[in-house]
Amino acid sequence: MMESVCAVVSQSFLESGKGCGNSALSYDLFQLGYTDITSIDYSTECITSMQDYYAHCPGLRWAVMDARCLTFMDESFDVVLEKGTLDSMMVEETDPWNVSYEAKVLLDQVLREVSRVLKPGGRFISITFAQPHFRKRHYAQPAYGWSVHHVTYGSGFHYFLYVMRKGGELSPPELALGQSLHLRPSTPAPVCYLQDSDSEDFLSTIEL
Repeated sequence: MMESVCAVVSQSFLESGKGCGNSALSYDLFQLGYTDITSIDYSTECITSMQDYYAHCPGLRWAVMDARCLTFMDESFDVVLEKGTLDSMMVEETDPWNVSYEAKVLLDQVLREVSRVLKPGGRFISITFAQPHFRKRHYAQPAYGWSVHHVTYGSGFHYFLYVMRKGGELSPPELALGQSLHLRPSTPAPVCYLQDSDSEDFLSTIEL
């Protein structure tokens, strides 16, 4: 298998932060035959540890890097994979329906970089517990130049695998979903009372 893979993976919310962390996923892929894998994390300590631990695997490379500003050349990778990294970036969001401006900007920075380093026809794979109506709208942005597909796994407790193909097109419903991300939160409708409790003694009108 000759695909070049960039792995940006985080197990839960490790202290190593937004990146590959100490996940064994890169090594698992290596054992499956993917021998050209670059894993990144912004923690120098984490990357050094992983380099030492997997020094016997020449196809695994490790780099200290910020996912918002990748130093790779354009169209460098056949596949970019993230598992839980975007989740860790949104961990402080309390309302998934109304994501903060800061979180939108952060994810957009990362996704633009992912799109930039993907080769035409390349895949961006995102593994997360975030449901499609929350997460898919972030991916369904025309600026990234990819199509979006998702698959649900698990029974009872689900997780989701999103696959974005560089050069693919978004469907009209997906475009509408993406546009909804930029709409202002709707203002709750005012409460409409059927009667004014201050001016009417409704208890006295009940016939027992």
